[in-house]
Amino acid sequence: MPTERTSAGDPAHTLRLLWRDASPDAAAPTDRRRGPRRGLSIDAVVDSATALADAEGLDALTMRRVAKELGVVPMTLYTYVPGKAELLDLMLDAAYARMPRTDTAGQPWRRRVTAVAEENTALFARHPWAAAVSTTRPPLGPGQMAKYEHELSALDGLGLGDVEMDDCLTHLLTFVQACARAAADTRAAQQDSAMNDGQWWELNAPLLARVLDEKAYPTAVRVGAAAGAAHDSAHDPAHAYTFGLRRVLDAFAALIDGADGADGTGGTGRTGGTGGAA
Repeated sequence: MPTERTSAGDPAHTLRLLWRDASPDAAAPTDRRRGPRRGLSIDAVVDSATALADAEGLDALTMRRVAKELGVVPMTLYTYVPGKAELLDLMLDAAYARMPRTDTAGQPWRRRVTAVAEENTALFARHPWAAAVSTTRPPLGPGQMAKYEHELSALDGLGLGDVEMDDCLTHLLTFVQACARAAADTRAAQQDSAMNDGQWWELNAPLLARVLDEKAYPTAVRVGAAAGAAHDSAHDPAHAYTFGLRRVLDAFAALIDGADGADGTGGTGRTGGTGGAA
């Protein structure tokens, strides 16, 4: 289970920080009278925190550690960000805002959806910590909204209802995040054991052979051996992603190419779809 989640802090403070709300009637996100400002900015705090999480993971991310990286005392940091929960929202939204957005206008829908998957895969490669964050309550900042708008465009004009579009995008992003987490787990296992999966299985296969009754598990033994030989491990993250993305696209095709579908309100009112563009 994720150890961190977005939107866990004070929503009023978080939204003002995300949108940099400096309107006169907006309460200040923090009491800026506490301590010297030291010439910092919210963006500098976010950039420093992101660099720290990229290098050492979320376990290393504390307000005290970020302050140290910036060369200020912790109380100074709190004059910019109320706490770690709000900081995490700012970090993720900033990462979303900086994502490259592929121009796939006019391309078949499968290519457009694949581009969305690849963009998010690249995000998790740049910021591995982001895959471990639960976003069931997303940070509703400008980065998040720009990302959502861009990604929905891959599914727009296909005859899907509004709720179906959101469902498809959620399913796709959940799949990509799960693959990123599995890839991170594989890397961690290799680092902790100082050996890759092939080496680990070569070392432990004789031990398993001594206790495993192949006659009791004939299908498992046969299929497991075939998969292990094909992937040189019990799990190949790259293969799992490629195989899974194809199945996700096939599932979308069944929905897009169907004769009828939900209109986003629970009824059936799709007309004029262009699902055949793929």
